[in-house]
Amino acid sequence: MNALNNFLFVALPYAALAIFLIGTIYRYRVPQFKISSLSSEFLETRQLFWGSTPFHYGILVLFFGHLIAFLFPGGVLAWNSQPVRLLILEITAFIFGVSAFVGLINLFVRRNVNARIRKVTSPMDIVIEILLLVQIFLGLWIAVSYRWGSSWFAAVLAPYLKSIFYLNPDVKAVAALPAVIKLHVSLAFLIILLIPFSRLIHFLVPPISYLWRPYQKVIWYWNRKEIRKASGAWSVNKPRNN
Repeated sequence: MNALNNFLFVALPYAALAIFLIGTIYRYRVPQFKISSLSSEFLETRQLFWGSTPFHYGILVLFFGHLIAFLFPGGVLAWNSQPVRLLILEITAFIFGVSAFVGLINLFVRRNVNARIRKVTSPMDIVIEILLLVQIFLGLWIAVSYRWGSSWFAAVLAPYLKSIFYLNPDVKAVAALPAVIKLHVSLAFLIILLIPFSRLIHFLVPPISYLWRPYQKVIWYWNRKEIRKASGAWSVNKPRNN
């Protein structure tokens, strides 16, 4: 068991972080145009909306929730010292977890049912979506079966994760956790390891400028000389053809 714990909580994390770092640098410097989610919006829109929107809202809240508990465990424990605030935090996290899970199911079904989407689907897309589905499901299972996860995450997992970055891994506490939690943690490192080989790498280059840029016009059959006019100003109004 000690050997297994050392593999899952020492060897795997360092391998995942090393491959993530080296692979990301390679993907950015060599095939730069592939740092993308490879959008399939032009192929199908309606089901994409009902999958992508709840998934991204849910996964972003979960990601930053885990990040805050990792960076500021004392603050999280202080917040949770009041039962009402603890309930608000736990219920909110669970709702967004369900949102991410339902959205990802829609995306998975869309990718496997729609013939046009299957044409642009790689085996790694399927692997990543399955891993994410399992990971989110485990997170929901843990939230129901092992209550007050934000508190024991801050008290147990945050110190363990920091020990990894301090190059002095301490697995004693995490090794004593239930099997489903250990599987959840290990699967997180596996997903990190696979990021450079998948579409997930696009989260490193989020299109923040989309929040304030003017609407992009997509218009066909324009006169080429007119469309190339440098003096033409962008419109701040949403175009009708979108």
